[in-house]
Amino acid sequence: MPDPIYICGATATGKSAKALELACELDGEIVNADAFQLYHGIEIITAAPSEENKARVPHHLYGVLETTERIDAGRYRELALNAIEDIQSRGKTPIITGGSGLYLKFLTHGPAPLPRGDQKMRADLDARPLEDLVAELRQLDPTEANRTDWKNRRFISRALEICLLTGQKASELRDQWESRTAEISSSLKGIWIQRGREELHKRIAARTHWMLENGAIEEVAAITDLSSNCEKAIGLREIKALLSGEIDRACCEEKVTAATRQYAKRQETWFRREKWLEPWKPESP
Repeated sequence: MPDPIYICGATATGKSAKALELACELDGEIVNADAFQLYHGIEIITAAPSEENKARVPHHLYGVLETTERIDAGRYRELALNAIEDIQSRGKTPIITGGSGLYLKFLTHGPAPLPRGDQKMRADLDARPLEDLVAELRQLDPTEANRTDWKNRRFISRALEICLLTGQKASELRDQWESRTAEISSSLKGIWIQRGREELHKRIAARTHWMLENGAIEEVAAITDLSSNCEKAIGLREIKALLSGEIDRACCEEKVTAATRQYAKRQETWFRREKWLEPWKPESP
């Protein structure tokens, strides 16, 4: 059974092109790991693969949601695992590509075995002095207390919440998860596409200009309703401001480009922590 191959990286680094190249070479099929390319109706502003490229090899999980639908990393994991299993059952190689770090993390490693936050408990903890929280955490879990910044209320509160909800030490649960994560990572195959900052910024600017020239404005104008997930797609807010007359075309392009650069920087920070990914620098732009 062919193992999945992961093609990761920041926006505009060329992930889709590399995934297509590999899929053609390995008789593979591509699975989307971009949170916004899951949506139908925003293909231009999310730089989804072209119909021509999708015709060359099978693509999965592109445009499968309406813009009114919500999704989270857990549901994405279910959809992606089903797609991967289907591809493998036919002897094909799954090529997973995208830049949504959390979705990829859920897919490759699963959710961390830690409890979800309890609103009532958090409210109770927030009402207490930080010194009290530190003292209780030191009593329940000295190891976690010693490696947590005592001035960071959010970290202290979360560690204490885990202890109280599970009846176990947060440090032990987190250490077990770290060991499990390392074990899973050793079996994964993937690359992290890297480009120089100047080159990436030029690619982002060029792509933004192309989008605005080739239907992005009309695409956004046609959308009537958005889920809280979908409305976060870069370009939606900026183009809506253009359509309402709040900003002009040049300002819109500048804002979309700047927002995309900021997003790319956050993505690079995320993938830099994923040590199982092999850095790869394309030879050409």
